[in-house]
Amino acid sequence: MLGFASVGRGRIFADGNLLKEETAVPVGTDLGAALLSPPSISTPLDVIAGRPVDVRVELELPTQDGGLSGAMSLTVGVEPDRSNPEALIAEAVVAARAADVAVVVVGTNSKVESEGYDRTTLALPGRQDDLVQAVVAANPRTVVVVNAGSPVQLPWRDDVAALLVTYFGGQEYGNALADVLLGVVEPGGRLPTTWARDEADVPVIDVTPRDGIVRYDEGVHIGYRAWLRAGTGPAFAFGHGLGYTTWSLSDLRASTTSASVTVANTGERSGKHVVQVYAERPDSTVDRPIRWLAGFAVVRLEAGETTEVTIPLHQHTFEHWDGAWTTEPGTFTLRAGSSVSDLPLSVDLEV
Repeated sequence: MLGFASVGRGRIFADGNLLKEETAVPVGTDLGAALLSPPSISTPLDVIAGRPVDVRVELELPTQDGGLSGAMSLTVGVEPDRSNPEALIAEAVVAARAADVAVVVVGTNSKVESEGYDRTTLALPGRQDDLVQAVVAANPRTVVVVNAGSPVQLPWRDDVAALLVTYFGGQEYGNALADVLLGVVEPGGRLPTTWARDEADVPVIDVTPRDGIVRYDEGVHIGYRAWLRAGTGPAFAFGHGLGYTTWSLSDLRASTTSASVTVANTGERSGKHVVQVYAERPDSTVDRPIRWLAGFAVVRLEAGETTEVTIPLHQHTFEHWDGAWTTEPGTFTLRAGSSVSDLPLSVDLEV
């Protein structure tokens, strides 16, 4: 399948013969989305091995009123072969069965998620879930790499040996991924978002403007705070992340400006951990989140090493907005741990 991706009316020729003429129409009028993820037009082309083909693509730039007038972004190439997905999955299964470890990369691209338009689903596009399930059935030592810019559903997450969330890594992505998989460096990141078990569990799902207005009816209960209020357990919580060692936290002490925790690397190799502190006020007369992030700190330790980590607290940790930053006197609880749902340490603080 030979084609082009752009906006406007285009024609595809092979050896002077017109194969396809069609207008590529973008979704919406956002210039960034149209340039970064333009629609594509393609057509079948029969070729013979060793015989060159003169290919020509003509494009008429859009001239209509609006933000896309005169803009141009053109990609010419061959589309991936999607004619027989079952055969492609079967080929992957054969390779996985013969391998010591299978690595499957899944994810999204600019046609699925963009700053210029909303996603319609959290599911991975295409047959990617089927691919993972088939490969892990053939080889239980399967590592899945999620190459996506935001949360997606992972229905096979409990079946794979390891799961690595990489987001979009850029031009050095392959080298960086190899270093992580081979243990040259540790995957030391933590999730800045909450990942759902099922799309129906997402507490705030409708963000479509009505008459040009987006309503934030959830108030202060956004992101992980909305999940806490809903009481629904996610697949992976805000702040979650694992590396190549294990950690122990103890002895939480706190003031109104900082908290300190004793952190020990209890594993067999050096590593990085992110100690997180959250605040609570269950008996508050103010509409507060059930729990909110107050501060965090990164610690790097050698195997068997222990240290004390100080976590600065956000200046508004114990305040709320009521026309101005205001403090509600009373007892707050600080909790420390490794994610918003993994907080083994707590201390009460009078403010």
